[in-house]
Amino acid sequence: MPKKSDTQDTKLAWTDERIKLLQRLWEKGLSASQIASELGDGITRNAVIGKAHRLGLKSRPSPLKAAPPQKAQAKQTKTKSDSEKVTLLQLTDRICKWPIGHPGEPDFHFCGKKSESGQPYCAKHSVMAYQSPQSRRDRNKSGGQGQAQSSKAS
Repeated sequence: MPKKSDTQDTKLAWTDERIKLLQRLWEKGLSASQIASELGDGITRNAVIGKAHRLGLKSRPSPLKAAPPQKAQAKQTKTKSDSEKVTLLQLTDRICKWPIGHPGEPDFHFCGKKSESGQPYCAKHSVMAYQSPQSRRDRNKSGGQGQAQSSKAS
């Protein structure tokens, strides 16, 4: 006895009742995979998409094509405010890694603001972390001796 192909099984599976159910679920906004699961009996996601197309049902935007703008919005909302504390596990290449507090304390965290391009710190902390050689020399001439004297006085 010859074996039926999958397309023949699918053609036989589209009863008027199933078509009405497909149309209702499609209008509700269910995905083709969800509709196929709901219909059962060998109806595949692709069969649902094909039947919807043949029925002239309104096409919907692909969730894969719609995802990138949503991710861009999510990144915008994830920018850290001054009140949020960034832990070691939350650090990424694009946020400031300036430590705040002592690592042994429960309140220890990192700055978390947007870092400068190619730098581990934000603009504010980059100024603190990186100093020009000239300013270091000037500080060592005056500030270095002053610190030594004040520490002896203590």
